Amino acid sequence: MALFFACFFIAPIWTTLRVAFADVNGGFTLDHIWEVFRNPLYRQGLWNSFLIGIFSTAGCVVLGLPLALVFTRYDFPGKTLLNSLLLLPMIIPPFVGAIGVRAMMGQCGAVNSLLINLGLMSAEHPVDWLGSSQISGVIILNILTRFPILYLNACAALANLDPALEEAAANLGCKPLDRFRKITLPLIMPGVFAGGTIIFIWSFTDLGVPLVFDFERVTAVQIFNLLKDISGNALPYALVVVMMLFTVLCYVASKLLFERTSVTGGGRAMTARETVKLPSGLAWLCTLLFVVSIAVISLPHLGVLLLSVSTDWYRTVLPEGFTLRHYHDVLSYELTLRAIANSVKYATIATMLDLVLGVGVAYVCVRTKIWGRQILDAMAMLPLTVPGLVMAFGYLAMSREGESFHFLMIGENPAILLIIAYAVRRLPYVVRSASAGFQQISPELEDAAQNLGASPLRALRVITLPLIAPNLIAGGLLAFSFAMLEVSDSMILAQQAAHYPITKAIYQMISALGNGPYLAAALGVWAMVFLGITLIGAGLMLGKKLGAMFRA
Repeated sequence: MALFFACFFIAPIWTTLRVAFADVNGGFTLDHIWEVFRNPLYRQGLWNSFLIGIFSTAGCVVLGLPLALVFTRYDFPGKTLLNSLLLLPMIIPPFVGAIGVRAMMGQCGAVNSLLINLGLMSAEHPVDWLGSSQISGVIILNILTRFPILYLNACAALANLDPALEEAAANLGCKPLDRFRKITLPLIMPGVFAGGTIIFIWSFTDLGVPLVFDFERVTAVQIFNLLKDISGNALPYALVVVMMLFTVLCYVASKLLFERTSVTGGGRAMTARETVKLPSGLAWLCTLLFVVSIAVISLPHLGVLLLSVSTDWYRTVLPEGFTLRHYHDVLSYELTLRAIANSVKYATIATMLDLVLGVGVAYVCVRTKIWGRQILDAMAMLPLTVPGLVMAFGYLAMSREGESFHFLMIGENPAILLIIAYAVRRLPYVVRSASAGFQQISPELEDAAQNLGASPLRALRVITLPLIAPNLIAGGLLAFSFAMLEVSDSMILAQQAAHYPITKAIYQMISALGNGPYLAAALGVWAMVFLGITLIGAGLMLGKKLGAMFRA
């Protein structure tokens, strides 16, 4: 495991650092880093990226935390179904959702058409919602598509909170709002912080959504636009290093601030929390809160779905006509078929690699007392906190001609690099899922098998692995589905059409003339269906532990 991470986690980061801090003679210099801060264009890109990360995270907290509180504490009509529907954003890659938002919020989109029909806007001068305030569109879409990560973590933290603590505070006369502020919130902060950290890093370094919105003044897009000049220019390396340092500093600063204000004494719940049965009016009000939230977060899905069945959707509230032809056409399109085959191949091999490594890491961390197992567990979770854009750029840099890992590029085929990138990025899901399985199975079963003559490996294979199979299947489904729809690695590493995965093919279709956007939306719907099925399967197997897959 140490060798794997040395080659495919530390090496790509080190290659980027080495070029970013090297002068023309190979000596150490900070000139390239200072150039990033001297250039007003790159300073603005960093500031915009930071604003997107901060406001996206804050918006997810504002939206997700109240819903988690209502769900864990009260009974209301349709609770189970509404909770499932609230996870809808997880079945759509954010940049695919951007296609739908652009169709609805564009200058000639559905919203402007509705306002014009109502006489609230001039047809000659429609508002360019996404052009005049692109950063707002990126932030809103990030909130709508990423808040389930925080919601799941907050629900898990609230479920694990011992209700006796709040009951004791209530018996001492503490008011509900004070109880939440002084007791509940400090004790669930680890869950909120875990989800918020992932949301911030993913939003700060996101590449797909700004690209679809044509918002180039963010660091991720600036790096993407500099890829053609990667061989003779240290500036893209410096930009990547600055982005990585930014995320690390924000993570460390937040962690230190959190630890200084944290409290102890929460532990695990000794008694199950009893949900409160509300009066009929209040119960239906809770249901209405969830229904409204689901309606809002479903707007990107609705936009993608309507665009995928449109014959034409221009300056009208609804499409002028409907057709299912795009679903057939996109699956008979040569680029699409090749991209689907590529993604299945890359994601399958990456998931198999993750299962082998994930089971090994989980076994060492849970079943043994080997020195350094905590370091190994932390190492396996690090890919969640390192931006995917940084890793993808590092793989591209270390596989250039003249570099030690150039052999990984078979000609111009990035298949090996994509498989490794997918495996490293999604390994935490398998590790967390396998660890949960090992913790649920008593080690005495393995001990008994070994006492009867089975080797440790045979006891693991015959006894333990079948028992934790549901956890492994759930972790594997998450790893496979998110690898299939990975954006940063696919956009950066796949440079030729013959090697495009699905997400790169969707991006190419968006900018194509004619029915390109309609085909991209249809392929996006196919992706939503696929990811929805896998997430439902993983959720059924993991239950409330699903949120732990997104913890740093």
